[in-house]
Amino acid sequence: MKFFETSKYFSLKKSTYINLRWVAIIGQLITVNFIYFIFDFKFDLILENSIILIGILSNLYLIYFNKNTQIFDKTAFVFLLIDILMLSGLIYLTGGIVNPFSIFLIIPAIFSSSNLGLKSNLLLVSITILTIIFLTFFNQPLPYPVSEHFHVDGNYYYSIPISLIIALIFLNYFASTFGKESRIRKEALNKMEEIMSKEHELLSLGGQAAAAAHSLGTPFSTIKIISSDLLEQFKDNDEVKRDVSLLVSQIERCSEILKRLTLNPIVEDDFIDRDLSIADYLNEIIKSFKKISKKEFILNCDQNLNSLNITKSMEVVYGLRNFIENANKFSNSKVFIILKSDNDTTEIIIEDDGEGYSKDVLRNIGEPYIKSYKSSIKSKSGLGLGIFIGKTLLEKNYADILCKNSETRSGAEVNIKWKNKDLINL
Repeated sequence: MKFFETSKYFSLKKSTYINLRWVAIIGQLITVNFIYFIFDFKFDLILENSIILIGILSNLYLIYFNKNTQIFDKTAFVFLLIDILMLSGLIYLTGGIVNPFSIFLIIPAIFSSSNLGLKSNLLLVSITILTIIFLTFFNQPLPYPVSEHFHVDGNYYYSIPISLIIALIFLNYFASTFGKESRIRKEALNKMEEIMSKEHELLSLGGQAAAAAHSLGTPFSTIKIISSDLLEQFKDNDEVKRDVSLLVSQIERCSEILKRLTLNPIVEDDFIDRDLSIADYLNEIIKSFKKISKKEFILNCDQNLNSLNITKSMEVVYGLRNFIENANKFSNSKVFIILKSDNDTTEIIIEDDGEGYSKDVLRNIGEPYIKSYKSSIKSKSGLGLGIFIGKTLLEKNYADILCKNSETRSGAEVNIKWKNKDLINL
């Protein structure tokens, strides 16, 4: 599923937006009345306060009539548009574009860039630009007494709206870019948490199945013995013999189902309950792939390998599995895994004999939701979640990871390195 299929609904948290508007409205109210009564600037106070009253009423509407906790895209657009029109009205009455508070005009559009959809954002930016242009040519003079001695050169006067428009576009672009990246990363992290949660559920289910198989072993054996005796006693009664034979076959079937669920419960229990070396991790993961893949997995361990045992971590298992799965997916026939370890560090190198990372992927390696444009591997490529999840999980567990194209083989290479003192703390 593509990211924007799950995250295409943009919204604002209503309580936060209302609080921000109250701050703006109270600030406007204090500023307008303070300048009029304290500094004795003369302008249409009633009209200015009437415009501010519109903001107060719109905020009260949000509090008492809008029952949603989130303000969705279209509604948010309407209220941000009200904010722009209110500000432009206040600035129109007090000097237009030369009013120092005109900088506030660009705030609603910038705010929308990281919270609203592309269409709403572009529309608000366009309206803001048109408003700035309008206030440049049409406005009431600056209030008395400033208007008596405040004269601005034409070049400087027209540079004000130009600088505001440039700042608006520049800040909007950066805010929308960072907002999109933040949403993508959040979505990918949620996906990772969901996968890990399922992994823990499966692990728990496997443990329960192993316990069930162990507990049911004796009752099944008893039932099977009794069934065999009944089969011997009623061997001359075809009708009873058929029913007892069916009973025996179903008991055997139940035993096989429990064995399949546990994947050999004796080995699995031992794997879960004891500390493991990295070599054990890799062997278990490779075994699981050999059951589903026809490709050759070649594991080479350093002769002087330091067999450091560490507590089993599902995050490390899943992180390593993701990288090996990626190599399996893009390899032609072979996956090479090299394990090196000494007194200080442990290093895993995963290589394949495929085409390697394309340049467009390598630039963004480790980011979620990336795809190669290279036609030969486009059909195999996913969303980049495998590498993102593997990298995130292993880095969280103190690993340093380097992804590059192999210098010795044709395919990709992933270099995973730990300091041994960090491995002990897993």
